[in-house]
Amino acid sequence: MTAPALHRAELSNLLSEQWDAIAALVADLDEERWHTPSPLPGWSLFDVVAHVVGTESWLLGERPPAHDPIRPKTDVTTLPHVRNETGVLNEIWVDRLRPLSGKRLLELYREVIDRRRAALASFGDDDWAAETVSPIGKVSYGRFMLVRLFDCWMHELDIADGLGVSVDEGGLRAELAFIELTNSIGRAVAKGAQAPDGSRITFELTGPLPRTLHVAVDGRANIVETLDAPATVVVGMDSGLFARLRGGRTEADAHAGEFTVSGDQELGNRLVHNLAFTI
Repeated sequence: MTAPALHRAELSNLLSEQWDAIAALVADLDEERWHTPSPLPGWSLFDVVAHVVGTESWLLGERPPAHDPIRPKTDVTTLPHVRNETGVLNEIWVDRLRPLSGKRLLELYREVIDRRRAALASFGDDDWAAETVSPIGKVSYGRFMLVRLFDCWMHELDIADGLGVSVDEGGLRAELAFIELTNSIGRAVAKGAQAPDGSRITFELTGPLPRTLHVAVDGRANIVETLDAPATVVVGMDSGLFARLRGGRTEADAHAGEFTVSGDQELGNRLVHNLAFTI
């Protein structure tokens, strides 16, 4: 499925709902709970929210706060979970916001999000269609906002998982976010799992976002509507596990018994162990 060209008002409303969902999860945290580890390497729940604050502040044209000279300075480029320039910028914002209390971070989050809502409301069609730099290259601003919806949806799951609570993982926000997880599945099939030419692969996802994904490997691995031959392998799992594996939040070895592989067992296991990708 390709990313839909949503009207700016519709996507802006979905982003607003997503931001509210994040705020609701952390609204009553005490200072200790703010620093609970998240599923993201090196980041606490505080850091996840600080990352959202940083990205939305950057979209408002702002720069990270100055480094506090009392704190040791971290070379974020040396951190093992920082893999690209986007990761460097993310980490700088998180690092610079760490001196804040959780309560103050939430106040800042709400202030920044209110300004982002106002900014999006001021946009016209030309602004929405304008080309801009994003983590997936130069795309329209509206396409970038779909990536923002995906990112914030994943971070809602990160916070919920860190707190050990459940959230609704279905609905339109989730459906749109899931597009980012499925559109690039061919790379995981061909590059990560090294599926051989001629492979025919099916992912059967159950749970809140049920769907069937077919991938044909013919030189390149492409999503197809239907397979032209019996599936070489069928991988089945809950959509929530698929999202977390694709997002690099967990590893397959921690979920034995939570997925099934029919057909080529070796290829199926390679697929499950190589789903992770990074925007």
